[in-house]
Amino acid sequence: MKKHSVPAVLAIGGNLGDRQANIRAAVEAIDDTKGIKVRGLSPLVESFAVTAAGVDESKPNYINAVVKVDTKLKPKKLLKEVRRIESELGRVRIERWGSRTMDIDIVTYADEVKSTKKLELPHPRAYQRAFVLVPWAMLDEAAVLPGHGLVRELSEPIKNDVWLVK
Repeated sequence: MKKHSVPAVLAIGGNLGDRQANIRAAVEAIDDTKGIKVRGLSPLVESFAVTAAGVDESKPNYINAVVKVDTKLKPKKLLKEVRRIESELGRVRIERWGSRTMDIDIVTYADEVKSTKKLELPHPRAYQRAFVLVPWAMLDEAAVLPGHGLVRELSEPIKNDVWLVK
């Protein structure tokens, strides 16, 4: 029996190295991964770095985007593949909320709501993050974040926390 694809939303970004080239490389690597097909890429947005202590303008700014995909991979396998891509693009996991070349988060996987030790769906902080919500709303104005509502409405109060990359 053939596996059916499910829609998923990935947030990608980084603040080290050639940020735009890293995003292009990540999107290409995602699309080249067996069982994943990229269906849309948002405009790129830039924002100040957020650390465990809050916004830190002394760190390099992040560039972020949202990617809509169809995938035949189960959530844990999808997570394994995006972690592989992060590593291939120079991601080193030393400190939580630290600067990085690439970060890829699974924001949604169909309308699945689940929580395990390694993966929470939808992403537990996506509803608070302008760098996820604003580009996602630009990509898909009808998008819904399960458990939180319309992405464009969630993004409205925080839309000025990011700006379009020129």
